[in-house]
Amino acid sequence: MGRVTAPTPVIPVPPADLPGTLGALRAAGHQYRTVKQELRDNLLARMRSGETRFPGIVGYDDTVLPEVERALLAGHDMVLLGERGQGKTRLIRSLGALLDEWTPVLPGSVLNEHPLHPLTPASRAEVAEAGDDLPIGWLHRSMRYGEKLATPDTSVGDLIGDVDPIRIAQGRTLGDPETIHFGLVPRTNRGIFAVNELPDLAERIQVALLNVLEERDIQVRGYQLRLPLDLLLVASANPEDYTNRGRIITPLKDRFGAEIRTHYPVDLELELALIRQEADLVAEVPEHVLEVLARFARAVRESPSVDPRSGVSARFAIAAAETVAGAALRRAGLLAATDTPGVRPEAAVARVGDAVSVTSTLRGKVEFESGEEGRETEILAHLLRTATAETFRAHLAGLDLSGFTALVEDGAAIETGELVSAAELLRQVGTVPGLAKVLDRLDLGDAPTSEEAAAAVEFVLEGLHLTRRLGKDVTDSGRTVYGGRG
Repeated sequence: MGRVTAPTPVIPVPPADLPGTLGALRAAGHQYRTVKQELRDNLLARMRSGETRFPGIVGYDDTVLPEVERALLAGHDMVLLGERGQGKTRLIRSLGALLDEWTPVLPGSVLNEHPLHPLTPASRAEVAEAGDDLPIGWLHRSMRYGEKLATPDTSVGDLIGDVDPIRIAQGRTLGDPETIHFGLVPRTNRGIFAVNELPDLAERIQVALLNVLEERDIQVRGYQLRLPLDLLLVASANPEDYTNRGRIITPLKDRFGAEIRTHYPVDLELELALIRQEADLVAEVPEHVLEVLARFARAVRESPSVDPRSGVSARFAIAAAETVAGAALRRAGLLAATDTPGVRPEAAVARVGDAVSVTSTLRGKVEFESGEEGRETEILAHLLRTATAETFRAHLAGLDLSGFTALVEDGAAIETGELVSAAELLRQVGTVPGLAKVLDRLDLGDAPTSEEAAAAVEFVLEGLHLTRRLGKDVTDSGRTVYGGRG
């Protein structure tokens, strides 16, 4: 077996028509701009053209994004403050798209120095000596973003830098910039650097960022290096962290120009849009099932049994949708073993009953109040039933569903469940008066597949049970039996 090596990152290749020397760069009329000027100019250009400024960011158009834009236009470093799973990191990473696609650099410079604005004495000497004949390189914007997840073991050397003993042994002095092995922040010079979960940094490490934010220089081992670093510093934090794990020290908070509060989706449609965008679904999940999961996530978030300080991540609803899709795919796979030759195999389409597994598999994503220990699954099951009933009323209220209740008259019953095929379920119900209107209300079209029709039938049966018009039992084999309320 051969040695396993890490994959080499794909570095974009600059176009051939970009200037290759400092003289050609000047002749092309290139003007040096700071990172914040670059972000401001490109943001304004997108505003004027009507282009999407932050693709993939859902639910923040009227709240968070205007504040982010004001901070960028003002040239402020910023901290995003909000509970887990509110898209803080996604928003921060999207800022890189506002940088120029290509920017000139001095080849080999660990600080990404601009040919028209060299920082270190060695680079200034190189530019002065070579003049217009100096070869230059080009850096893609994807390489101008740096990120560090703050952890208690993060050191000053990781973020800022440290003395390189090998270079000292080679005869360089401690005050020489060439003696320093630079950390993540200086190496992201002329770019955007993000610190996720900033309060988790030890206070002495946060102090090291003070000069970077205000004076734009760095201090290593008592030696001050006058390097006018050019970057946008963005941090994220959870309000709970201020008391539970750490805090942002006051002088550092003061140096951020903007503190922006994030939030969960404010309404159901935004929650649904987020699930549709982010969930990687391995099977078809009808809209009414997605809506049940979106309402479920919102109900969990608002429940008094759940710790509001930790929040309920948007990833909860996304994972729920993926789990339900996985349950549908499992059913299709298991039923394939009993397929009749020549008959179309069962397609993977999720039903509302598939959501039951979510209450056990996703409870670890929720922090409950201390008094609810041992009742976690029970609480989630109740909230799921509530979300299903609300979705049922939202779509089918006022519809005549007597045809479905008539199915269980005189002691008859309808069996469904995890491994009941669509064909078996539809055979039990036969031709039901009102089914066409149900399919229309659920946006399943004029010609739904048998699996989609079965999903609609199961949703109606569950809704009638939750509104006390049908009885329900679960057998030892896991099948669900709907019958009369006698």
